[in-house]
Amino acid sequence: MLPSGVQSQRLSARMGRALVNLITVIFAAGWLSIIVWTIVVSLRPEADPLSRGDVWFGSSITFSNYARAWSLAPFGRYYINTIVIVLMILGVQLVTITLAGFAFAYYRFLGKRVLFFFILLQMMIPTTALLAPNFATIRSLGLFDTRLAIAIPYFGSAFGTFLIRQAFLGIPRDLVDAGIIDGCSWWQLLRHVYLPPSVPVLIAFGLSSVSWHWNEFLWPLVVTNSPQSRPLTVGLVRFTQLGEIGARWQLLTAATLLVAAPLFLAFLIFQRRFIRSFVHAGIK
Repeated sequence: MLPSGVQSQRLSARMGRALVNLITVIFAAGWLSIIVWTIVVSLRPEADPLSRGDVWFGSSITFSNYARAWSLAPFGRYYINTIVIVLMILGVQLVTITLAGFAFAYYRFLGKRVLFFFILLQMMIPTTALLAPNFATIRSLGLFDTRLAIAIPYFGSAFGTFLIRQAFLGIPRDLVDAGIIDGCSWWQLLRHVYLPPSVPVLIAFGLSSVSWHWNEFLWPLVVTNSPQSRPLTVGLVRFTQLGEIGARWQLLTAATLLVAAPLFLAFLIFQRRFIRSFVHAGIK
């Protein structure tokens, strides 16, 4: 027979877990209902109006909204632009955050803490506050309405620098000293000592970077003016302007699913890898 104090602690722990599970289920159900509604509306005939009390299934189910949405906008070009922009940003970021994280974790130099503080300070600046100066810089460089204009402001990442620095600080100093004794240069230390244990952290950052920039809207809207450089998210604006009295929801939801489908399917297929990388990186 357990003491009453232990029993009460176990009961409190069980109630706490039950409450957390209940809140999780409520949030999951709310998120799932939005996804289900989007799918259902995208399958309604375009002629069926959405009215109060009639926002779910229509008179029949059709996939014609997807074909019509694809024909109304150059989604092929939008997909190419988005993939090029996302991969361009990710490729440069992996280089810049790795070198910056290595410098802050390995070297000792005057003002290191102050410099790192100012890098982290960038995470507190709202993106909208930088729209005007960034736009002026892009215009002065002659890059307006190009894919490079969308990618340039994100070539550096304060969050990525912080993340990889923390991972590098977790490398045992004995391994680093052994590499130095063996005559390794800085780039050999980075390649053979620091990077191998930090691969899950880089994967976790890559996943968050791809997800963020795939869904980025405001900055691409500001610096693009033609389908030749617009990404998928900006292309969706077209579907909010089709109706005389507002958006045509069947087409808008179908187009939205066309945009979100790649990331959604990728998560379903590689969800174990995703979760494992985030847990290893310590991202909660």
